[in-house]
Amino acid sequence: MEATPQIENAPPGFHILAKPTGATCNLDCTYCFFLSKEMLYPGSRFRMADELLEKYIHQLIESHRIPEVTIAWQGGEPTLMGLDFFQRTIEYQNKYKKPGMHIQNTIQTNGVLLDDEWAAFFKENDFLVGISIDGPREMHDAYRVDKGGEPTFDRVIKGLGYLKKHEVDFNVLTTVHAANGDHPVEVYRFLRDEVGAEFIQLIPIIERGTPESMPVANKGWSETIEGRPLYINDGSMVTVRSIRAEQYGTFLIGIFDEWVRSDVAQVYVQIFDVSLGSWVGAPPALCIFSPTCGNALAMEHNGDVYSCDHFVEPNYLLGNIEDTHMIELVASEKQRQFGKDKFETLPQYCLDCDVRFACHGGCPKNRFIETPDGEPGLNYLCAGYKNFFHHIDRPMKIMSDLLRQNRAPAEIMVILEKEEEARLEEAFSNTRRNEPCPCGSGKKFKQCHGRS
Repeated sequence: MEATPQIENAPPGFHILAKPTGATCNLDCTYCFFLSKEMLYPGSRFRMADELLEKYIHQLIESHRIPEVTIAWQGGEPTLMGLDFFQRTIEYQNKYKKPGMHIQNTIQTNGVLLDDEWAAFFKENDFLVGISIDGPREMHDAYRVDKGGEPTFDRVIKGLGYLKKHEVDFNVLTTVHAANGDHPVEVYRFLRDEVGAEFIQLIPIIERGTPESMPVANKGWSETIEGRPLYINDGSMVTVRSIRAEQYGTFLIGIFDEWVRSDVAQVYVQIFDVSLGSWVGAPPALCIFSPTCGNALAMEHNGDVYSCDHFVEPNYLLGNIEDTHMIELVASEKQRQFGKDKFETLPQYCLDCDVRFACHGGCPKNRFIETPDGEPGLNYLCAGYKNFFHHIDRPMKIMSDLLRQNRAPAEIMVILEKEEEARLEEAFSNTRRNEPCPCGSGKKFKQCHGRS
């Protein structure tokens, strides 16, 4: 293969989601924005060829000028490629890995094909496995169904069991939508206590459509209108499955209030960790909350590289690694402008916002509503984000101060507990016997804490 091109201003490292099966999946989740991407490649087998796999691994490794490389597999459902495919990825990694380089493999899966052989492979090769679970059975099965419309909860939990049996590192990706959006604490406790998740990602479901497409969109995206594919980034309306902005903020607040009082440093919820970094003043660790973006791309099964996983659409196609080296696509002017547009198109309403330091306008894919004064480009989730970031301001400041004192942020749990004890003690002293108990039990004071 040719030597790596020397590209001015190329990032020393970047993240790319490889989709070896394209949008092909063995499930048919009704909210999945990616299923319709099959329409971009009519007639394709949707399987990454071995020659392309080797080229991808080689170009990805040689494009990195830092010792840490993440090789991330997603879909569709990547396990449909079979175990042999991923065994070959390890062979190619060992072939091209630079001295002193550490490679982290990650895979996002629905879990239904996992078995002892898969789990043993993941353990042996130190894979981090993301598994998609939307909460307890009825919430998960509301939208996460198979091709026959049958529920998948039991199969996912069975697959997770294999990961636990082989002690594979895993995290949980939970999408937040109409079916689970009003049950934050129930979802969180299920993931924490029954699933045993120690790292949780929460992804809001926002399916866009136009008045023309909405009747079809509310049924599912795997259709066309008059032969024209439906693209999820069209329109300013949202489907019935989508989370509402205020609802999402309330969902995050509900989980945060449980987490900050009992699980700091025990359970890691991605948006909470990223937010703490913002309050500390650290560089944003998540692209959606960064001032600019562009270093998180997606590659299809045929080598096509797109600006972002949420923009796998013709207008955001950068090129193909068979024709142009990956680092040239990553460092291209088109991709740099894609990243800068995130900041340069912020409406004044965002620029003046008191929590912009934590939000930076959110993901561009969701910036499709107008500000109160009619300027376009406001994030659909703005109201929810504002409520959430305002709510966590004081706890985040407490944890930030603890960090600056070289103390553990987890000490906040003791601080809040003592504050609550003092609050209740004062409330008890001012409560009459027949009034509701301040503890929130619903009982009269004389039948609860007032007994003594």
